Amino acid sequence: MSWIYEKNFEVRDYECDLQGIVNNAVYQNYLEHTRNSFLKEKGPDLKALHDQGIDAVVARIEIDYKFPLRASDNFFCRLAVKRDGELKLVFNQEIVLKDSQKLCARAKVVVVCLENGKVSMPKVIIDSFSEFLE
Repeated sequence: MSWIYEKNFEVRDYECDLQGIVNNAVYQNYLEHTRNSFLKEKGPDLKALHDQGIDAVVARIEIDYKFPLRASDNFFCRLAVKRDGELKLVFNQEIVLKDSQKLCARAKVVVVCLENGKVSMPKVIIDSFSEFLE
């Protein structure tokens, strides 16, 4: 996989459940924050897109949990992106412990864009991310 973006995190105490590990739903927050940061740094962010009548929405997400994160763990989330047909973007993402490089989770996130309420692949998306799209 050709990773094109990476974001660092530290697990906060309140993200853990009674078992002392990060709640499975919190992983989606990490993944989403990484995608949003990528968009903000590399092209129009979600607010700028929304102001143009374009909304990027998750159509499907698959997560394979491999190793639990615990309070105070330092980790990073990385991503790669590719087009899937004319209307979908697929973000492949991983969450990895910093020190040991142990894989904690792997995700496939399918995103579609709604332009004024209709599914489309807006030119601004293609132009902004053409260098990254496989």
